[in-house]
This record gives sequence, structure tokens and C-alpha cells, in this order.
Amino acid sequence: MTEALQGYMFYEFAALLVLAAGVGFVGLLLRQPLIVSFIAVGIVAGPSVLDIARSDEQIDLLAELGIAVLLFLVGLKLDFNLVRTLGPVALITGLGQVIFTTVFGFFISLMLGLDPLTAIYVAVALTFSSTIIIVKLLSDKREIDSLHGRIALGFLIVQDVVVVVAMIVLSAIGVGAGEDAALTDVLVVLGYGLAMLFAVALFIRYAANPLVDRLSQAPELLVSFAIAWAALLAAIGHYLGFGKELGGLLAGVSLASTAYREAIAARLTSLRDFLLLFFFIALGASLDLSVLGASVWPAIFLSLFVLIGNPLIVLIIMVTMGYRKRTGFLAGLTVAQISEFSLIFMAMGVTIGHVNDQALGLVTLVGLLTIAASTYMITYSHQIYDRVEPLLRILDRRMATTPREDAPSNSQGHDVILFGLGRYGLGIAGVLREAGLRVLGVDFSPTAVRHARMDGYDVIFGDATDPEFLAHLPLSAAQWLVLAVPEHETGLTHDDPRRALLKSVQDFGYHGKVAVAAHSEQTAAALTRARADIVLMPYRDAAIAAARMILSGEVAAGVPMEDPTGQKELTG
Repeated sequence: MTEALQGYMFYEFAALLVLAAGVGFVGLLLRQPLIVSFIAVGIVAGPSVLDIARSDEQIDLLAELGIAVLLFLVGLKLDFNLVRTLGPVALITGLGQVIFTTVFGFFISLMLGLDPLTAIYVAVALTFSSTIIIVKLLSDKREIDSLHGRIALGFLIVQDVVVVVAMIVLSAIGVGAGEDAALTDVLVVLGYGLAMLFAVALFIRYAANPLVDRLSQAPELLVSFAIAWAALLAAIGHYLGFGKELGGLLAGVSLASTAYREAIAARLTSLRDFLLLFFFIALGASLDLSVLGASVWPAIFLSLFVLIGNPLIVLIIMVTMGYRKRTGFLAGLTVAQISEFSLIFMAMGVTIGHVNDQALGLVTLVGLLTIAASTYMITYSHQIYDRVEPLLRILDRRMATTPREDAPSNSQGHDVILFGLGRYGLGIAGVLREAGLRVLGVDFSPTAVRHARMDGYDVIFGDATDPEFLAHLPLSAAQWLVLAVPEHETGLTHDDPRRALLKSVQDFGYHGKVAVAAHSEQTAAALTRARADIVLMPYRDAAIAAARMILSGEVAAGVPMEDPTGQKELTG
């Protein structure tokens, strides 16, 4: 069998793909991300087990293209506006976690017997968290738009920027790694980098939008162009000396301002995952299991540091900034793993000659352990919080509130508490205010909160799914609760947040009436069973009101309903 696979390259790749599908299915049953499964495929296909991955040059070529596409998509999705919107929490938490992990990871690595240069590499590699895994898990739980989800995305973007800086520095150091190294070599590379940044800026300013608009007339051509653009800039980056990684990322950044970036990203995601399969196969196949045996205990020690230390420092920083411990805990769990960038970073170090294969194997083991464990930690985050909450009470902040998750300046005397300040929610609030009712708005979007405050509403910034947050609301004085929050599909590991909110306010002794917005008859029936007094169905209600206006000839009085965040209140 082995001889047949070696005799024809197609047989070898067919065997690798079948093996990847089989191992991936087992990983799916174990609720593991594909990264873990793909590395396992490389180990099984490598010389230590089946020894069928022998086309090293071809696998490496596909792996390099996969890295270019991965960095292209990272650049395409870099949303600096999210960091700016969330304010200092994303920057401080992101940088704080990076600094903490780097410093303590360095000293722990030294204690484990690593030399200083390898310890620096390992410490930096431990700081990166997997944006792909976190976004996937939070999206599956419908928590990507929650307060802790948005904060996690914010400091993940900060981490992505740190990744880029680290790779630039590493590429520059790599140029001067030989015996004739000189400062001029590094300066030349930096000069090339600045020139390429200037060229990309010109492309964004004058060519990106017209070109992509024209290419969008043929969607297949748009995808082909995106792949070619990523490969071209990656090749230019490699030729100029600062690496394929930075070139691919700049290609993504150059198209991030276009209106078609989401369409491009959606079409390239599957290709990215397919090509990255070969990167992880190459990585797994390069691991010598006999050598890895000596790295098991150091990998376990470093994994515990990542699984416990990273979430803990995020929790402490966020609580210090005024966020509740539940929000900090849920956001902190998202950084309890290292990412594919950690492995790429270590692989670059091996290429330059700064670290050896054993160090790469150590970080790979840490990746396998932390990614596997953190998947379950994020999936069952709320259950874990309920268990550890008594231990976290020392972090409770019962002092004056802050602008993060705060109380309104006038917390008494509100007739209505309204959750959700998008277009639909603000429309309801405007009519109620014109009728003389005092409305208190609640939303987790800083933009929505800022917009509503400018309109003169009393507003609280906080997560309506947080029981601790609900406990601080003036529920006893309110006659109505109005839930105009977005409707999401539910799944196995989560419930409709509106039903959870209804149960929570009932547990707190709220005896007023509740109005809830819904989209489908099935959801409306479920909310009625959850003791909602009125179920608002915007499309149905609007149709009835429109028909009455047509029949009577009367026009309803309008109130401004500008949507400050572009969010969809209900799914269609």
C-alpha cells in the first residue's frame, strides 16, 4: 500500500484527504476545532506512524499559499472601528494580556530549562489567541454580538496587530541573521516595507473600489482576483525580504474598505481551511514523537499557564476598568488557547535558525492541549461561571459605577425599561416618550448608547443576559419591560436570550408587564408561554397599521428612527 502511494502523487494526496475527512469527523464528534484534527492528521500521516506524507515540496507549496490566504482574510476583516467603538477596554485588555503573557511566559520558559532566545519565542507565541476558533464558537452560541463577545473581538484585533508587528520584526531580524548582518540590511527591509505600505495606500485611495466594483459583475472572477492579489503581494513581500505573511495581510487590508469584503471573505473561507490543512499536515508530519516525549511535562505546565493565567489577567483588567466579573470571566475564557499564528511564528523562527524543531514541537503540543480544552471552556462558559462564581466574589465591585456597565444618573421613577436601542427600539421609545412615559434604555452597543443619550434618553450600557446586571436595574418602579432585542436562532448549548431574561426578571420579583418583539409565530408562542404579556410582531403589526392608514386616509405621526449601528432587529 505504501509503495503504491509513493508511486503516484495523486494517490498520496487522495489518502491524505480521506484521512483528514475521517479524523475531522472524529474531531467533530468530540467537539474539537479542525486545527486539532488537522495536526493529528499530520502526525498520523508522518514518519512516526503511517509515513504517507512524502511530497514535502508540494505540501509546503500549498501550505504557503494557505498562510497567504489566511493573512489576506485577517487583513480583510481587520476592523479598527470596533476597537475605537469599544474605547479603551479593547486596547488595555489586549495589550495587558500580551504583556502579562510575554513577561511571565518568558520566566516560566527559563524555569523549564529553555535558553533565553527560545524562551522569548515561546513566550511571544503564547500570547496569540485563535480568532478563527473564538469567532466560530461564539457564533455557534449566538454570543458574537453580546457584550463579552464584542469586547473579545476588540482585543483579538489588538492581538492581530501585535502579530503583524512581531512578524515584521522577525522578518527584519531574519534578513540580518547571517554572518555579514548589518543594520543597513534591516533598514533596507524597513524601507521596502514603507514603500509597499505607500503603494497599498495609493491602491486603496484610487483603484480598490473602482476595480472591485467592475470585477463584482463576475463573482467567480472576483474570487480569482482576490486569490491572485493575495499571492502576488505575498510573493512581493517575500522577494523584498519582509515575508509572505505581511504581504498577504497587506493584500487583505487593501480591499478591506471595499463594499465587497464580506462577500470575498465568505467565498474564501472554505479555501483557506482547505489550504491550511496542508500547513498543519506539514507541521504534524515534521513532529518526531520520540523527541516530543521529553516536552510533555513542559507543555502541560505552559498549557495550564495559558488556560488559567490568560483568562485571569483579562478578568482582573476588566473588573478594574469597571466591568462586572461575569463579563470579564466570559471574555477571559476566549483567550485560553494559542492560535495558528503561534505555530506560524515558531515556524518562522525555525526557518531563521533562532529556535529548533523541539521548540516548535513544544508549542505545537501546547496548542493541541489548549485548543482542545478551551473549546469546551467556551462552549460551557456559563455553566463554568456558575460553578466558580463563589470564588470570584472577591473581585466584586460594589463601589461607584463606571461608564462601562453603569447605572443611569436618575435610576428611579422610570415607567418603562426598554432593552435594545436599534431602529425598532428607538422608535418605540420615541412614541412612549411623546406619550409622557419615562423610558430607561438598555443596550450593549456603545454607539447605540451614545446615540440615545444624545437624544436625551436615560440609558444604561450593559449586557441584558447578565443576571448580575439585571439585579442592579430599577425593576420595582417600572410598569413595563419592553424587549426589542434582536432575534437569533437557538441551539443545543444556549437558549433564547429573551426567555432567559424573562425568567431572570421574574426571579428578581418583577411584577409589572412585559412586551417582547418576535418574528415568527412559533417564537411568539414560546414567549407567551414564558409569561410575556404582549408579543410584538413588527411586520404583522406594521401591515395592520398600514392597512388601517390606507382605509382611513390618516397618516400616523412620525418619530425619527435612525439606526446608529446598522444592526438588524429581527432576522428575515
